[in-house]
Amino acid sequence: MKEIFRQLSELIRNSFFILLILAATALGIHRLLKVQLMDTDAPPAPSVQTSVYSQVMAATRGEIVDITGEAIVSNKIGYNLIVEKAYFPTDAAEGNRVLLETVAILKKADCRWNDTLPITQTTPYEFLPDSDAAAAKLKSNLKLNDYATAENCMDKLMEDYAIDPALSPEEQRILAGIRYEMLLRSFSMSNVFYLANDVDIHIVTEIKELRLVLKGVNIVEEAIRTVENGSVLPHEIGYVGPIYSKEEYEALLKNGHEDYRLSDQVGKTGLESACEALLRGINGTKQITLTDGVVTDVAVTEEPVGGNTIRLTLNSRFQTGLQQELEDFCTYLRRNVDECKDVYCGAVVVLDPADNAVLGMATAPTYDLNALLEDYNAVMQMKNQPLVNRATDGLYRPGSTFKTITATAGLNSGLINQNSSFFCNKDYHYIDTTYHCTGRHQYISVARAIRVSCNCFFYEVGLRLGIDKLVDYETQFGLGTALGLESGDSAGYLACPETFDRLGMNWYVGEITQASIGQSEVQVTPLQMAVVASTIANEGVRYQPHLIDSVWNNAMTKQISETEPKVAHTITQQYEGVFAAIEEGMIGAASATMPAEYSLNGLGFSTAIKTGTPQSPRGTDSFVIGYAPANNPEVAFCVAIEGGKNAKYMVRQILELYGECYPDSTIGRALGAS
Repeated sequence: MKEIFRQLSELIRNSFFILLILAATALGIHRLLKVQLMDTDAPPAPSVQTSVYSQVMAATRGEIVDITGEAIVSNKIGYNLIVEKAYFPTDAAEGNRVLLETVAILKKADCRWNDTLPITQTTPYEFLPDSDAAAAKLKSNLKLNDYATAENCMDKLMEDYAIDPALSPEEQRILAGIRYEMLLRSFSMSNVFYLANDVDIHIVTEIKELRLVLKGVNIVEEAIRTVENGSVLPHEIGYVGPIYSKEEYEALLKNGHEDYRLSDQVGKTGLESACEALLRGINGTKQITLTDGVVTDVAVTEEPVGGNTIRLTLNSRFQTGLQQELEDFCTYLRRNVDECKDVYCGAVVVLDPADNAVLGMATAPTYDLNALLEDYNAVMQMKNQPLVNRATDGLYRPGSTFKTITATAGLNSGLINQNSSFFCNKDYHYIDTTYHCTGRHQYISVARAIRVSCNCFFYEVGLRLGIDKLVDYETQFGLGTALGLESGDSAGYLACPETFDRLGMNWYVGEITQASIGQSEVQVTPLQMAVVASTIANEGVRYQPHLIDSVWNNAMTKQISETEPKVAHTITQQYEGVFAAIEEGMIGAASATMPAEYSLNGLGFSTAIKTGTPQSPRGTDSFVIGYAPANNPEVAFCVAIEGGKNAKYMVRQILELYGECYPDSTIGRALGAS
């Protein structure tokens, strides 16, 4: 009995301990669940915020070189001062401090910073002259009314960017200008802001020393566009500049350029603009990782690819010499010819007749591209409009050089032949008007009429042709239309009823007499007339003129493309000897007596020319077109001198210069032996 009681007591005691353990375990689990699920006062586990941003790495722009590979426009390694959003203070006041201290460094070095805010630098604030469009954009960006003043705009900028009113007016204006520029350039994590470009080494050193104080301000080493020879084709080369507006930026995007940034430099004029897609290259990218607002990693994800190199058709030495010859000839006329005291302007175009590659293209007055980039307004205000490219955009009456076209039309239409002759008695009567010639040439054929420039002969041919047929041949020679030069050229216009109507003038049937000798309301460019000369040299084949010889990769180790000769039009000879008759007359004109230093005789080859003295508001201009050697042309040319005389005197200088620069040519060998 006692044994049974003992065993029962031990069983109860063991069960109690088991229950006690189970209760303690349950209580522990309960308290743990309460802490995890119900106790909201417990501190949360720390979290980490990580962000990754892409930033563009600019590609090096391709160079523009001459036919020998000599650089006209290249790149140099320089230093740009940038602001990076990832490192820049988020507090506006602190950001303003950083900007002011950075500008103080720039001012000390007399370095300009980017600021296009169209408001005066000093109080009372006013909008800058000729800034209506920029002022309207400013008001729109600041969400102000159209009638807002410059003072209103400054107040809004100070409010938006926490610019301290206690700062000096100069400091307020500096900050307003930079902050607005940041807005225009879409300053963001992926888009750095260029505060100053091409800064000197002293600025670089000081910025790097203060990098811990000037948070977000950095120096980047980048390729900077450099004009190596600013006197070579400044109009045709053009220049690069920033994207000025969101409208310009959006236009680039519409044209398929999806990777542009508002801070990018793009071609603005000339070949820099026309060849933007070739020169630009492909940008690279890098990724910036921020952890809790601190940059923890920077990795290049795609390397940039440099833009293509463009090789031009011309030799820089020949181009520079041609420009100098033109300017020297204008100086010669001013000093030695009483009627030419105000001769400063003109143009020369030299083409290779084989394909109308541009060998040289001079315009006077001109400018140095570096001077233009340094002070655009100073160049713009120079006398005689040096910004006008008279070679491609100068519009002139061609005068008697046009007679080559009238002769072609008459011969190829069968209205005259090489032996046709008309009587010239100096006066030509048509209806109730008398027109005049420079001499009494008696009976005269087409070749002699070209040689002595007989007006009466071409009055008769023009009237027989009629204006429609004459206009048709002008068009076939390339007049009245842009010729398609890569950097652009003007179309001009033709003397015809449509032109007269557009100008608000009455057309009379007798007007064709003046049209047939290159007078009346006809306007051509020197480039067009050089193409006319080339077309005659090629017996009717007209090539499209071009400046680009070929396109290469950035390092110029691989050719990507080459400009092939492009026939724009062919004047098919309907009768044998059409161009032979014209050439005969032009060779005769070249053999005329001239001062020994300008004579085209005894050069070892024949030259073909046609001169002209068109009337203009300046009095008379002086023209000459031609080609040489006549039997196997290497050059075709046009010279135009505004208000000048004896443009033909430049022909020998052009040929001698060509021979020096191309000594292995037929011209070079002949002149070297003479």
